[in-house]
Amino acid sequence: MTPSEKIVNIEEKLNNWLREALVRAFPESTADADTIAVTPATDEQFGDYQCNAAMGLARVLKTNPRQIATQWVDAVEPADWVEQIDVAGPGFINIRVAAAALADGLMAMDEDARLCTPETGRDRTVILDYSSPNVAKPMHIGHIRSTVIGCALDRLHRFLGFRVIADNHLGDWGTQFGLLIMGYRHFLDETRLREQPVEELERLYVKSYERSREDPDWLDAARRELVKLQQGDADNRALWQSFVDLSMREFNRIYDRLGVSFDVVRGESYYRDQLAAVVQLLQAQGLAEESEGAQVVRLDDEGIPLCIVQKSDGGFNYATSDLATIKQRMEEFDTEQIIYVTDERQQLHFKQCFAIARKLGWTAQLVHVWFGLMRLPEGTFSTREGNVIKLERLLDEAEERALRLVQASSPEMDAADQRAVARAVGIGAIKYADLSQNPQSMITFTWDKALAMDGNSAPYLQYACARIASVQDKYQARYSGQDCRAYPIELTEVVERRLALRLLRFPSAVNRATALLRPSVLADYLYELAQTYSSFYQNVPFLKAPEGVRESRIRLCGLVARVLRQGLDLLGIETPGRI
Repeated sequence: MTPSEKIVNIEEKLNNWLREALVRAFPESTADADTIAVTPATDEQFGDYQCNAAMGLARVLKTNPRQIATQWVDAVEPADWVEQIDVAGPGFINIRVAAAALADGLMAMDEDARLCTPETGRDRTVILDYSSPNVAKPMHIGHIRSTVIGCALDRLHRFLGFRVIADNHLGDWGTQFGLLIMGYRHFLDETRLREQPVEELERLYVKSYERSREDPDWLDAARRELVKLQQGDADNRALWQSFVDLSMREFNRIYDRLGVSFDVVRGESYYRDQLAAVVQLLQAQGLAEESEGAQVVRLDDEGIPLCIVQKSDGGFNYATSDLATIKQRMEEFDTEQIIYVTDERQQLHFKQCFAIARKLGWTAQLVHVWFGLMRLPEGTFSTREGNVIKLERLLDEAEERALRLVQASSPEMDAADQRAVARAVGIGAIKYADLSQNPQSMITFTWDKALAMDGNSAPYLQYACARIASVQDKYQARYSGQDCRAYPIELTEVVERRLALRLLRFPSAVNRATALLRPSVLADYLYELAQTYSSFYQNVPFLKAPEGVRESRIRLCGLVARVLRQGLDLLGIETPGRI
């Protein structure tokens, strides 16, 4: 029997145990049993877990909730892994798990490469659409949230066994390319293009756009260049391809720094030949109709404004492109779910697209994970170009600030190692400052909070791992050749029990973060675990404890480090061995 088979997620085990008892006590409640779930106790003096379901069942069973809870508890099968179960107050069920069962669970977790996290997503396919920068424009601070939230969701789903298709859907097609071609041919600075290619392309576009606002002939010429591009003109296609290649080279540099990669990188251009067929399909199914020369889909029954799928001039828009993309993805990857990670401003767009997809009978579950914007307080970041904060400059400053911290805390460290640690700490701080927040909240980023060593930050969690590594090194130095795994884990102190419960909730935290599409759930768990470990570290002896107790505590330390490292890795954050 493998470690993963020896232990069931403790919360799920309790849920099943209570559900079976509920059906025995109240056979008429079978339909309600599946919804029964325990939650961690709000006050540990009452137990480890609690269940408040009797309150809701009182309305169904038309009985006093305390009476329901009492009959329910009386019906549970005795279990040696439950130390105590009782009823409190108006009908709360409190449960205390046996210390021996907690210790067994920890040892199984310690022996399992996956920390006893089941692969609940096996044989299921999900597509994650995230990052999606625009060609010929530098990535800015607005791209950081889509990129790091999307990457974390990507990692979480893969860890749970899902087949994940990470798709970077580039903005590489549209009216802006006619203007850019004109700008390139008239205003190009070849030195700038070699040194800062994407910044130069952006400058050319802005200069051409400004000229088009003053000169109608320039605008007409840009439109002609766009038509030539769309019709396959060799010169314009070659220029467009060079814009894409230059942009991707720069994007990939940033992705490498962030530790982000994709399975598929396709722009809007990939789907351009499928747009007319989408409109024809909508017409054939009676969903599209003419309105003032345009083709529209009315969504009144959904309470959503109508969606234009073909403009009066014959052109297509983003909705048509996204519908073509959904169709292609369903056919190519046979996916059951497509998740889009974009900012809040695209909510209406995706509501329209998803509503149309449902009307077409498309079966893939379509989900929009939208997020609030990230802002920096005035004066926090010094390098601004217009109102746009370039992402690369943000990452540079993060590493520079982290390097100063590392140099101050570890002056004896080799300079190359200091830079490597500073990269992990700085980039990790940027990511965690985002991922530790509810995605739908607006974030005001501050350096002090992001790089704090004593708050809810990546450096705090990274430092916890480094401290544990130091404890393990001291143990090995003092007790050379001793294998702490030869000793069982024993929980004799209140703080050890508290730490055990936190550790055993890791699989649940991973599953909840994935199901809710909120990496912040996992971040909250990791922070609480690190805080609990800090209390453990400060309140019990380690190396000076008696033999057996000492080894048990060293094993607990190692397990905390593994969980923190695994959790941070799922958030896309590195954990240096030393800080």
